[in-house]
Amino acid sequence: MPFSLMWGGFAIFWETLASGMWGAKSNSGPMNWFMMLWGIPFIVIGQYLIWGRFLTARWKKKRTYYALTNRRVIVVQNGWSRKMASAYVDTLPTIIKEKASNGLGTLRFAQRAPAWSNQRSYGAWDGMDVGDIPTFVDIPDVDMVYRMVSDQRERAADRSQAAL
Repeated sequence: MPFSLMWGGFAIFWETLASGMWGAKSNSGPMNWFMMLWGIPFIVIGQYLIWGRFLTARWKKKRTYYALTNRRVIVVQNGWSRKMASAYVDTLPTIIKEKASNGLGTLRFAQRAPAWSNQRSYGAWDGMDVGDIPTFVDIPDVDMVYRMVSDQRERAADRSQAAL
């Protein structure tokens, strides 16, 4: 959030200086127009970083569906394009439960990649990004879903032991 505010604040500062506000000399020469036009994309990006990403996440959250079957965990998102991620329950490396005080929580089925890694793509800026490994984000009653996934993992392990 601090980076977002710095970016957006500087972009607005740039535009106000380029437009001649704050008592700066304003000439309508080609360089002044170029400076004003140059700043517009930075303002748009800054506004997205400050508040637009939260609106986008809310919009995507309404179009994201989670499923647990006896064999797989599945995430389907009908956003700008249809995205899907799934993993077999018996091959999940881990289940990480993150719970907020209001009961909403997130289930991660793999360790979160560091923000600086190449695997994160836009995930650092978009919490609702569907990656390769499914993640159940902001689900109600996360404890119940965690127990359901754990039970399915145990049943899958029992099935594989019985098959041997």
